Formats: sequence, structure tokens, C-alpha cells
Amino acid sequence: MALTNLPPHSDHVRLYPVAPHGVALFCLALLSVSCALASFALACATPFAAFAVVAAAALSQRQALLVVTATWLANQCIGFGALHYPLDAGTIGWGLVIGAAALVATAAASTMLRILTKLRTPLALAIALVAAYAAYELALFAATPFLGGQGAFTAAIVSRIGLTCAMWLAGLVAVCEVARLIGSLGRGRATA
Repeated sequence: MALTNLPPHSDHVRLYPVAPHGVALFCLALLSVSCALASFALACATPFAAFAVVAAAALSQRQALLVVTATWLANQCIGFGALHYPLDAGTIGWGLVIGAAALVATAAASTMLRILTKLRTPLALAIALVAAYAAYELALFAATPFLGGQGAFTAAIVSRIGLTCAMWLAGLVAVCEVARLIGSLGRGRATA
């Protein structure tokens, strides 16, 4: 199903990149590869809010939380293993807070998509991204009294990262739609 209203049998699923039995694995692969690319390109600005929306739009909330957790773990492995993040209490603390914030963002996106069942998918995804990003940033900001880093929450920085998340969401949705189209072409040939 393309970016339209939800079908009557759906709870809140908005993206249909592959057959239902393979969507969790597809999302895990898509978000893990995307996370690896973002981790190397953006380091600490990995667009977890965008990842949260894609996972929430394609999976049940439980599955989305598991996929986002796996994506966060991939990010941490790249950070500490390949990018040589320092092994100190502050860095480890921020890593854990980022993981918690990614899960809060996923829950926010999932909740918004369940509430917005009457809206067309592009608008619902945009609203879910705003909710996920706000939840993510608030969760991160809540840790600053303990871990420092208040200077990273200027309007310019938060806006730039928000725009980055919006661009990643658009790209990930495009990949999902291409996968859906390729899959439908394959199914069409198989029935012909």
C-alpha cells in the first residue's frame, strides 16, 4: 500500500515495504545499515527520531522498540569500536541516555500513529516525527544536569538536527516505497 490512508485491517501500520512476515527483518536491516552510515557521517547526531518513526510506522510498538534498541546497539558498537569513543563515565552515560531517548521517541511515534489513524500517511509521519523528535530532545535535555552538555541545546543545533532527522525520514520512507514497488512487481510477475 502506498502512502495513503490505513487499510481497515491495520492497527497503525503505515509503511508496507515488504510482505508482513518479513517487515521486522527488513526494518532491522534498513535501520542498522542507515545507523552505520549515520554513525560514521554524523557521530553523535544519529537521527534516532527518524529511525523511531520508520520502526513505529512499519511494526507493532513492541517490535519497533526491539528494532530501535538493536539499532542503538549498532550505533554504540560503531562509536566505541570504530570511532574510538572514550571509555569514561560521561561517554557511557550519554550512550545510555541516547538509548533511552531513542526508546522514548519510538513510543511517542507509535502513540501518535495510533492516534492519527484518520490522517493520510505523509501528514501522520510528519506529526509523528515532530512528536518523536521532541520526546528525544527532551529526554536528552533531562540528562544535562547530571552529564553536562547544555551548550548542545541551542536553537541552531536543535533545528539542524531536526532538519537532518526530517531528511533521513524522507529518505527511509523512499527506500520503503521502492522496496514495496519492487516487491509488487515481483509478485505481479509470479502470478502472470
